[in-house]
Amino acid sequence: RYEQREDFAVVIQPFFRNTLVPLDSTSKPDLSFFAADCFHFSVRGYAEMAMALWNNMLEPVGEKQTYNNFTHNRSKLKCPNPEKPFLSTRRNSGFGNSDLNLEKTESSVPYWAVIVTAIAGVLVGSL
Repeated sequence: RYEQREDFAVVIQPFFRNTLVPLDSTSKPDLSFFAADCFHFSVRGYAEMAMALWNNMLEPVGEKQTYNNFTHNRSKLKCPNPEKPFLSTRRNSGFGNSDLNLEKTESSVPYWAVIVTAIAGVLVGSL
C-alpha cells in the first residue's frame, strides 16, 4: 500500500520471530528478564528488545535478524555507517519497485496454539 511512497515506509522488524526464552546458568528461564508477573519484560528485558529492534531497523530488508540472543552486551548495538546513514526500508535496501514476495508466509505456530494460549492466559489471569 505504501510501496510507491518516497516519504513513508512500513517495514516488518522480525527480531522476535525465533527468539527463545533466555536461560540462566542452571538451564532454567532467566527471570531477571521478566517482571514479577513472569509475563511482561523487566527493565533488562525491555533493554534487550530495544537493542534488537534498533539493530533490525538498521539491517537491510531480506537480511534482518529474526532472533534475540539475550546477551546483555552493549557492544552488539549497531550504529549507522557513512555508506547507509539511515533506517533500512525495502526501497533503500535495493528492492526498489521489484516484486519482493510480500505474500503471507505460513506461520510456524499453528492457529489453535494461539487460541489455547489465549484461553490459558485468561484462566491463569483470573485465578
